[in-house]
Amino acid sequence: MTRQPSHDPGTEFDRQVRTLLDLDYPALAGLAPERFAESLAPLREVAVGHGDTPPDPEAGRVPFLLVVTRQLAPIEQTMPRTTLSGGRKPGFVDGSFEPGSLERFVATDSTVLPDPNAYLLLDVERGEEFCDVVPNDAMDTIAGRGRTLLTIEEGVALITHFPQVLVKNKCFSLGGSRSGDRRVPAIWISQRSPKLGWCWAGNPHTWLGMASAGARRAAGTNDG
Repeated sequence: MTRQPSHDPGTEFDRQVRTLLDLDYPALAGLAPERFAESLAPLREVAVGHGDTPPDPEAGRVPFLLVVTRQLAPIEQTMPRTTLSGGRKPGFVDGSFEPGSLERFVATDSTVLPDPNAYLLLDVERGEEFCDVVPNDAMDTIAGRGRTLLTIEEGVALITHFPQVLVKNKCFSLGGSRSGDRRVPAIWISQRSPKLGWCWAGNPHTWLGMASAGARRAAGTNDG
């Protein structure tokens, strides 16, 4: 029997950094590639300390995710850098976001970001158990478990680093970003590419769950 190589969280972190470099995130942030990589490097220690479990994107579970916020890389420019697994068509922001509305979808009061630019999201779940569940009810259940809802940037990061997560009938809402109304952002598949749109908080969809995570960590933090 062939022994499978052991999982190395440091190698996985390096892969995620390399993915962002390959997608030209440094240019979006206005930084040289070397400076961009250096700014993320302190998060490697956090990843090594929390990433013992290997990623299982097909099952919708990821131990850690490197997130770059819109402060460094605008959503309108990061979403087109996503694709489906094995696909080529770029992701897009749906026209249901009227001009200027995407900027109003910000992290909720209960969604505390540990760093304004970049951080790690831990223990990520796609949340397909909440398919066909009213989003408001799904969000209440997740809060009751002590977990946190994903923001738009975190959803984009998830399919950027793990495009295998986004598959038919297992798409996900992003309740961590709201605009003060009944709309809940979501990422699903349209025209054979990832689409960032929104759905009503009171309307369930059979193909749309609710993504969540265990915690967020900035460089130099180990808990809380």
